[in-house]
Amino acid sequence: MQTVGTQKDSLAWIVQTWAAFMLSISMTTFGIVHLPVDNWVKGFMGMGLAFSVGSTFTLAKTTRDLYETKKLAARIDEAKVEKLLSQHDPLNFK
Repeated sequence: MQTVGTQKDSLAWIVQTWAAFMLSISMTTFGIVHLPVDNWVKGFMGMGLAFSVGSTFTLAKTTRDLYETKKLAARIDEAKVEKLLSQHDPLNFK
């Protein structure tokens, strides 16, 4: 049976993704704070940013979970086929 290894991201990739996330959130927040509008407009835009970030995390997790479920189902199906093939004897005619 073929083994499937886990994917490991490099430290550089992890640092780059977190740095990009933190930079984008901080620069967007900075832009909202320094807008020449009333505070309620800034609050509305801040809430929009917060909900957008939260829903993005939820979507990413849901997509990952769906992918992992399909991968697990494929591995189970593959194991069933391998078991059937290992039990099959082509020279035994009954």
